[in-house]
Amino acid sequence: VQLQASGGGLVQAGGSLRLSCAANRRILTFNVVGWYRQAPGKQRELVADSSRRASSVTYTNYADSVKGRFTISSDNAKNMVYLQMNSLEPEDTAVYYCTARQGYVNYWGQGTQVTVSS
Repeated sequence: VQLQASGGGLVQAGGSLRLSCAANRRILTFNVVGWYRQAPGKQRELVADSSRRASSVTYTNYADSVKGRFTISSDNAKNMVYLQMNSLEPEDTAVYYCTARQGYVNYWGQGTQVTVSS
């Protein structure tokens, strides 16, 4: 499985970015898709994920620090996962990784840098 993240960059505080993650497999085969981030000197942390349950019900989960600002979504036809980030803050500066889980196996993308200037 390959996950290719893109869309990072430099943005001013208050701005927006949309991260994209392209999977080389149908994302409906994954139980969970999501985004993590890692800032310099800090541990990698969950930003948002989306869990597919029975009957096509999807649950989304967000870190408290991004609730109301970030939105995770996916396009099953294109095998893409997105992270829309609005009202960005300098504290959001990090390398963002997309991830997918199938059963007990976790897959990671290569990361894309997001830098928010004050």
